[in-house]
Amino acid sequence: MSAVADPITTEVVRNFVISCAEDMNASLWRSAHSAVIYEGKDSAVALLDEHGNMLGQSTGVPLFIGAIDACVHHVRDYYGDDIAEGDVFIMNDSYMQGTHLHDITAVGPIFHAGELIGFGAARAHWNDIGAIDPGSTMESTSIYQEGLRLGPTRIVCRGRPVREWYDHLRLNTRFPDASIGDLGAQIAAIRTGERRLGQLLNRIGAETYRASCRNIFEQARRLDREAIAAIPDGRWFREGWLDDDGIGEGPVRVALTLTIEGEVLTVDLEGSSGPVPGSVNCGATQTESLLRLAYKTMINPDRAITGGSFETMHVKIPESCVFNAREPAACEWYFTGLGLLADLFISCMSEAMPDRSTAAHYGDSMVAAFFSVDPGRGHWIAIEPTAGGWGGRADGDGESALINLVNGGFRNIPAEVYETKFPVRVEEFAFRSDSGGAGRHRGGCGVIRRYRLLDDCHCALWFERSRTPAWGLNGGADGKGPRIAIRHPDGTVETPLKMRARPLAAGTLVETFTGGGGGNGNPRERLRDSVLADIRQGFVTPESARRDYGVDVGNPGADSPGSEMAR
Repeated sequence: MSAVADPITTEVVRNFVISCAEDMNASLWRSAHSAVIYEGKDSAVALLDEHGNMLGQSTGVPLFIGAIDACVHHVRDYYGDDIAEGDVFIMNDSYMQGTHLHDITAVGPIFHAGELIGFGAARAHWNDIGAIDPGSTMESTSIYQEGLRLGPTRIVCRGRPVREWYDHLRLNTRFPDASIGDLGAQIAAIRTGERRLGQLLNRIGAETYRASCRNIFEQARRLDREAIAAIPDGRWFREGWLDDDGIGEGPVRVALTLTIEGEVLTVDLEGSSGPVPGSVNCGATQTESLLRLAYKTMINPDRAITGGSFETMHVKIPESCVFNAREPAACEWYFTGLGLLADLFISCMSEAMPDRSTAAHYGDSMVAAFFSVDPGRGHWIAIEPTAGGWGGRADGDGESALINLVNGGFRNIPAEVYETKFPVRVEEFAFRSDSGGAGRHRGGCGVIRRYRLLDDCHCALWFERSRTPAWGLNGGADGKGPRIAIRHPDGTVETPLKMRARPLAAGTLVETFTGGGGGNGNPRERLRDSVLADIRQGFVTPESARRDYGVDVGNPGADSPGSEMAR
């Protein structure tokens, strides 16, 4: 007879596994060697049961969480019963786990009293995995140009590192010490989860623990069913376009149809572009993970994701589709289409749930990368996303200078760290005035970030959503799209949104401007005091206040600090 867990024990277990995952993430961040992990937090960890069902996840990149369980299933399918205590497996295959090859997922079994009781997992972005360019290549057209590709691979066997695989990894990255150091941090995170879970199991036993897990899963199923059943049945359609696929082919169409019937929500991506030559293709596993994230944004967002979540959502992805990448499709910038897909999903849900309507956000990671692999200058790399504006909500303004939805806890590198570790000076980091769409509830503002190069180095850029910037809802205006300016020492200026890694001379100024969020509601209904507060904080200029909101504050005066005309 199966053990039964009472409600109090179930709640103790629910909160314990989440706390355990947070401890795992803290171990990862504190042990990592690369700034993209210990400062940028480009990672996620999870604690799962022995079947690969999610139990506890940490703050981090939420896009990763919904696909980590797939990695555990791949390990189980590949190794079967040949999984022992102390083992650690890694993988990064874009068609299995859905992301680009830079995202290495480490998975380790957790045993208790000689019995498999669960898995710990840690995914982190490695700065280099041997692609044609360091960091991330901008113009790949095949997976074989994007680096070392690994299916489930045993990297630690019964507690002992597999030396030949460590050597193989070292030989396939430009930053071997940092990469092996980051792998060690991922393994440390798994060991932390193993140790912490063991403490709980020693107190309540494996059977009570499993019974609590069953209760947690069933509660999630019930709450999701009730939430979907409370939404009126209907069918909604949205579409948008990416600027291009990374090599100039485009635009790339993203289409989504959302249907609610009773307790079931169905998402169909029919109509989206087929596989494209460039690198914005995405594996189906990560596409489903994104839709889980967008779903969670609107449905029971205050409840943690578990193995019982999302059973009310059915996803249909065409066989030939940019969101269903197959070998040898390039996948380096897989997340670009996902940001737009998330906005389309949320807009459909905003029609179904008008009291929770949310306009579109700036949408893409907006990546700026600088690096050197010159032996004379030393090897270094700085790669980061850039924050932007989120859409106005039914009950409030959109957030300004916030990282995009798919990245969650991922963040840009602080200027102090940037200037200490790399020969780059961050000359400005400011709100981009007037970038948020006007509305009764204003869209959040994007940011301006200016980098002065103090030494010769390479630069790569990936900025998106100029063709389909953040749209407004209910009469709100669209936000501004992104912009780039590269000011060379000779006075010439370039304005590429995407740029493959290329050398830039010391003294070059790279100016990045991210997009703002869409507005929600008629701008003329915005309170005058709110508009005046926007002007004081630099979100809105006096000219925009007069034009968009009908609020006249007299002579606008000089350019504000966040003005694109300030330079």
